[in-house]
Amino acid sequence: MNYELFYKGIAASLIYSLIGIAVLLLAYWLIERLTPEQSWQEIVKNKNIALAIVFAAFILGISIIIAAAIHG
Repeated sequence: MNYELFYKGIAASLIYSLIGIAVLLLAYWLIERLTPEQSWQEIVKNKNIALAIVFAAFILGISIIIAAAIHG
């Protein structure tokens, strides 16, 4: 078994995962700044289920885009 190729694959996976998480957090931060209210406080304190569903859909959508970009 070629261990060098194996470790390169693991390293690439970790790097792409970290980049994907960073892009996801950046996108969330950007949306949080563009919206007029603090979404996390609205979801937790006011129990706004509709806003929670919208942000969940946003996170899933951005995650799918990032995965497609990484996969090529």
